[in-house]
Amino acid sequence: MENRSRRSSARSKADLSTSLRRAWYHLRLSVRDPTRVPTWDAIVLTAASPEQAELYNWQLKRAKRMGRIAPSTITLAVPDPHGQRIGSGAATLHAIFALANHFQQLTLTDSPVAGSKNCNSISSSSESSNNGFPHLPLVELLRKKHILLLHAGGDSKRVPWANPMGKVFLPLSYMAADDPDGPVPLLVDHILAIASCARQAFQNEGGIFIMTGDVLPCFDAFSMVLPEDTASIVTVPITLDVSSNHGVIVASKSGSSNDKCSVFLVENLLQKPSIENLVDHQAILDDGRTLLDTGIIAVKGKAWVDLVMLACSSQPMISGLLQSKKEANDLLFLHFGTSTEVLDHLNGTDSGLVGRRHLCSIPATTVSDIAASAIIISSTLAPGVSIGEESLVYDSSISTNFQIGSQSIVVGINVPKIQTENSFRFMLPDRHCLWEVPLLGRTDRVLVYCGLHDNPKISLSKDGTFCGKPWKKVLSDLGTHDADLWGARKSTDKCLWNAKLFPVVSYSKMLQLATWLMGLSNQEDETLLHLWKRSERISLEELHRSIDFSKMWLGSTNHQADLAAGVVAACLKFGLLGRNLSQLCQEILQKEGTGIEICKEFLSLCPNLQAQNPQILPKSRAHQVHLDLLRACNDEQMAAEMEHKVWAAVADETALAVRYGFKENRCESSGSIAHAAISSHGNFEQSFHLRKVKVELPVRVDFVGGWSDTPPWSLERSGCVLNMAITLGGSLPVGTIIETTKSTVKSALFVTDAINEKFFQSTGLQIKTWANVPRGSGLGTSSILSAAVVKALLQITDGDDSNENVTRLVLVLEQVMGTGGGWQDQVGGLYPGIKFTSSFPGIPLRLQVNPLLASPQLVKELQQRLLVVFTGQVRLAHQVLHKVVIRYLQRDNLLVSSIRRLVELAKIGREALMNCDIDELGDVMLEAWRLHQELDPYCSNEFVDKLFAFSDPYCHGYKLVGAGGGGFALMLAKTAQSAEKFRKLITENSDFDVKVYDWEIFLGR
Repeated sequence: MENRSRRSSARSKADLSTSLRRAWYHLRLSVRDPTRVPTWDAIVLTAASPEQAELYNWQLKRAKRMGRIAPSTITLAVPDPHGQRIGSGAATLHAIFALANHFQQLTLTDSPVAGSKNCNSISSSSESSNNGFPHLPLVELLRKKHILLLHAGGDSKRVPWANPMGKVFLPLSYMAADDPDGPVPLLVDHILAIASCARQAFQNEGGIFIMTGDVLPCFDAFSMVLPEDTASIVTVPITLDVSSNHGVIVASKSGSSNDKCSVFLVENLLQKPSIENLVDHQAILDDGRTLLDTGIIAVKGKAWVDLVMLACSSQPMISGLLQSKKEANDLLFLHFGTSTEVLDHLNGTDSGLVGRRHLCSIPATTVSDIAASAIIISSTLAPGVSIGEESLVYDSSISTNFQIGSQSIVVGINVPKIQTENSFRFMLPDRHCLWEVPLLGRTDRVLVYCGLHDNPKISLSKDGTFCGKPWKKVLSDLGTHDADLWGARKSTDKCLWNAKLFPVVSYSKMLQLATWLMGLSNQEDETLLHLWKRSERISLEELHRSIDFSKMWLGSTNHQADLAAGVVAACLKFGLLGRNLSQLCQEILQKEGTGIEICKEFLSLCPNLQAQNPQILPKSRAHQVHLDLLRACNDEQMAAEMEHKVWAAVADETALAVRYGFKENRCESSGSIAHAAISSHGNFEQSFHLRKVKVELPVRVDFVGGWSDTPPWSLERSGCVLNMAITLGGSLPVGTIIETTKSTVKSALFVTDAINEKFFQSTGLQIKTWANVPRGSGLGTSSILSAAVVKALLQITDGDDSNENVTRLVLVLEQVMGTGGGWQDQVGGLYPGIKFTSSFPGIPLRLQVNPLLASPQLVKELQQRLLVVFTGQVRLAHQVLHKVVIRYLQRDNLLVSSIRRLVELAKIGREALMNCDIDELGDVMLEAWRLHQELDPYCSNEFVDKLFAFSDPYCHGYKLVGAGGGGFALMLAKTAQSAEKFRKLITENSDFDVKVYDWEIFLGR
């Protein structure tokens, strides 16, 4: 216990940014390649009612469409039976039983459970379950399944504005800036990201991971190791003032521990305990904190089977299964239990993560007053709107003459434009919430409002408040009585939750009455009092049962589509096309009935795109926009034709950037070069017969920065690559010998302008090439071999064989041959040693190669610790490159931000090498490898993952070289001794048919 307390007091707050970014990276990888990175077999959400379950069903479909959930994962929304709250324990059993029956139904109908790309989310309840199935078949169906269960039901009394959408689906714009053209991340999206990392802890054993929908636990779930055949509660030490409002775990005094977590038996569970209770149950740790019940429960192996049997037997007992407690180091507990907590998390110490403007239409600063710290998400604001500091506006359309105070929350408001025609100005005070809800079975909508700090559960007799004022003052100011709100209820039962407060009248009258009820207008106005009294009114409690979820979802979906259409229209109108139109069109297509028609209207604008900005807009980008719109309109035949134009444009733009346009310069250049050759040697063909050239080059290994060298990125944005030239087995592995013959290498002759029919009617060139490396090595062999051939051709024709010129020519050659590729491979082979190379876009494309002056100490340590390993896996760089280039041309924001980070890492890696900090270089390699998988998950495979996992105890960093997909791996050992030990182990291990190569840095001749 003493040792655990010392560790607890020494822990620092987890880095939210690092935790979330790594979790999101893992989530995207598991969705895109679930065969390599296992994901959940099923994701289940509990709901308060069948109507709420249907809303959750739509949200789960959205999550699949947006790539938050794998297509193969079953999604299920399970309401509490008869709409009655049954508690989280019974809800867990009920959800497991519903899921078992759902799997049974899929089995009976021969529907695919895994691998289906068209699996829809399904709402389920116990009424639809077939209780006639024997228990054992149901248990067998779930025994090996991996289930994620989110408790998302309840009425959200403390966050009433989130009640219609469900608190788990409230907007949480952390990292929204990473993908500005996609929908704003929701709380559930971040929870799914964190949960994706926990899947590995179950390995091949079946189990369930249970979380709550109002908590975002940020911790290193990758390192979580679950006890076998038991249930565990994941907890975190926390101060007593916080734990007094939550559950507390009482753990035994002894257990097992390591650097990442501690495991202890659970002795007791306390709910909202007093200090006395904590002391009596010995729940306070030596450092004065206690263990918080985070609501995260993991059940694995035999305990999971027992739990399924219990659920199928409909026995309402779960607490007896909780056998152990797992304490996670550095678990950041973000609770969204109140409106204040929501704003605190959006505006607190980690507010730099928050996207404050996301898919919104905002007027100019000269015609509106919107605070820089306000968060505007998926909303349209008219001129004349004012929004105060640290306020949240979500999913709303707000007209002129609307003023929102500071630290306020506005959700789902759709103010009709008719309001702009009169002089009435609506004001929402500071620290207030305002939301709008459609009512079931009618066309009416109701405006709802309260103070940010109002607790709807606190009664009139206990100083409950409305809009921040005690009820007694509210009633006195309004000139009304409590009977008007609560009828004959007892005083102890009267609270904001059940007050019949909110009138259902016309929109303009609702705004006027809202102003009056909040105390902002003349509260002695008898006209408003009489209007309010004779109006139909509704309470929060009644509203919870009267929401038209279908209308709310449809309205929100159409609103999002309209916003996306506005962004696309502006993008096309102003012509720079910097947004991801492919992604935005997916939102537009969700608009009921008219989505595809809107896309067709945009498609009609495409022929004029290039003409609008011919000097600024790359033709490849204009063609890609045309291609994306054709696909949005389901015109695949025209899309296929346009795709050829895209790649042709990339090749032309690359050629132009290195001053070798195919049509304009070829004849003139070839003539001048041929003339120079004749002048020098008298007879061109005779001089050729007398010449023989040999060029040998090293291969390259890249530490970081690849992809930033690849057109069209390098033609439009700066790039940086850190790589190194090496020999293998003591020799230069790539080379060529050129002498006269009657055959030519057409592509190489084409870009060097050596090809000219009148000089080769009777004589050609004999070109012998070699590359003594395995096929698909990833060492840049094809480009380096091209560089050797081009360099030799230029030497034999007395051309410019400088490394700079050869580098640019090979870049064009890659496009001519259709293999794509950038400049880093030829730079890596042509220039000796370790290089930090930068490229600067323009015509011509400029490269700056900066050799690193490596000290003998650095060279020695690198050659001792860096292992160059051939994995035996064949890779095809062209396939990977094709996907990445298309994503860039589409302006995929995640790809753009990933390559930008690779550029930053190249600079960090350079400094690490210059300072002989090899360990930091390992960190750079690890992050670069994660980013490469973000760019394309298929750059790795199960074998490579297994190899790298095996190397973890011995290596500080690793990555595949080049584009990945196989070939060679760089593995940086922790020490020279670790390198020797790992080399011996990997060579002797029959599971890995790999070869470790001897290598040296090539420093030139």
